[in-house]
Amino acid sequence: MLHIVNGDSVGNKLRQSRIEGEILIWREVYSFGPVFPDMNEAELQFRAQYLEQRLGIPAAEFVKGCSSQEEQLRGIQQHEDVVLWFEHDLFDQTMLAYLLHLLASQPLGDTRIHLLCIGQFPGIESFRGLGQLSVEQLETLEGTWRQIGKEELSLGSAIWAAYASPNVEDHIGIVHKDTSALPYAHTAFAHHLARFPSAFNGLGLVEQTVLELVNDGVTTPAELFRQTGDRLHALGMGDVEFGHWLRRMLRQPQPILALQGTEALPEPSLDAPLPSNQNKLGITALGRQVLAGEQDWVEAAGIDEWYGGLHVQGRIGWRWDSREERLRTSQ
Repeated sequence: MLHIVNGDSVGNKLRQSRIEGEILIWREVYSFGPVFPDMNEAELQFRAQYLEQRLGIPAAEFVKGCSSQEEQLRGIQQHEDVVLWFEHDLFDQTMLAYLLHLLASQPLGDTRIHLLCIGQFPGIESFRGLGQLSVEQLETLEGTWRQIGKEELSLGSAIWAAYASPNVEDHIGIVHKDTSALPYAHTAFAHHLARFPSAFNGLGLVEQTVLELVNDGVTTPAELFRQTGDRLHALGMGDVEFGHWLRRMLRQPQPILALQGTEALPEPSLDAPLPSNQNKLGITALGRQVLAGEQDWVEAAGIDEWYGGLHVQGRIGWRWDSREERLRTSQ
């Protein structure tokens, strides 16, 4: 048996457990940065350079890791059973969709594919993910996975194709599909769409939440990350990605946040993903206007972000209306 898990924390605990089988830890963050339908070598290199620039992930190390784990997946027929361990959030649902896409495109032989995907756990009021669970708690999940087949593989592949598309309408189409075979997909990808510039003020869900929290008096980067994570747990966002969004909001020439206590914002780094806790954040005059809906941040500052395969760049002519779940053409 092979267990494919979403991170080192879960993988290391599974190795300590009585659950038998090999462990493949899948290390990626498909919920951030550019992705492509088949992720060929040139596209992977492009993604690696982007992640190095925006998150501080060393590009060569990233490419080597991705190539290694995909090579292991191509040898899947040597296993009788494969179990995918995943959660409800966007981080995991994008990873699950990509893995199902890869599995759907290769011969499986007699290998059986199983899925364990949860959004809650008994006794944990605020469930964030499998990493919260102890070794003993993980052991209680043994055998609760279900065998999946063509329906789930096909749906996962279709979701990935839409998420990796450069067409915004394809992204919207995910939440209008019947995704019941993968029950957490709808909510996760609704949150993906909510990251788009909003019809109210051009802010995505992350920036809007951060600005509201700073306005309410939360001023240190670490506490902002904690409270944003509590509100937006459906994104599954880590501190490294959160650091990117803070930097974007602080970036000149039209920042909506200001950082006190340092002369310059540190470069993206895995060792120090957030500005020092000694620094405090405040809202700029433009930030207050944006928060009130009096200014549109994209109109004021432009945008250059990737959301899956969608490159949102410049002063785009559309905004996302989360309430009505549709695009609005900006004036």
